[in-house]
Amino acid sequence: MYSCRYHVVWCPKYRRAVLRDGIDTRLVPLIHAAVEANDAELIEVSVQLDHVHLRVGVDPQFGIHRLVKQIKATSSRVLREEFPSLRSRLPSLWTNSYFVATTGGVSRSAIERYIESQEGR
Repeated sequence: MYSCRYHVVWCPKYRRAVLRDGIDTRLVPLIHAAVEANDAELIEVSVQLDHVHLRVGVDPQFGIHRLVKQIKATSSRVLREEFPSLRSRLPSLWTNSYFVATTGGVSRSAIERYIESQEGR
């Protein structure tokens, strides 16, 4: 039994505002599929123009780093195949880095307020 929940944020390369025009709506089911395939729990996903927020529960033996790597690799491959404009504008879709924090010490409402404050930026 475990309760490891994380807030994860990552960006497209050069923080370009490319997550729009259907790319954002296609990304959400790709994230859902990757999370489900890795037996993790998707709590919330929010796609902004230039970054993605993810709240997820992960088995600590699997590790958040493996889940994020899987999501980013799968989504990059599929989105770059389906949206050729991503191949011409960016050498790779995602940056190598990401932000991750445990959410045990922060209330859900505080995280939701933070994510909502990021919308439209």
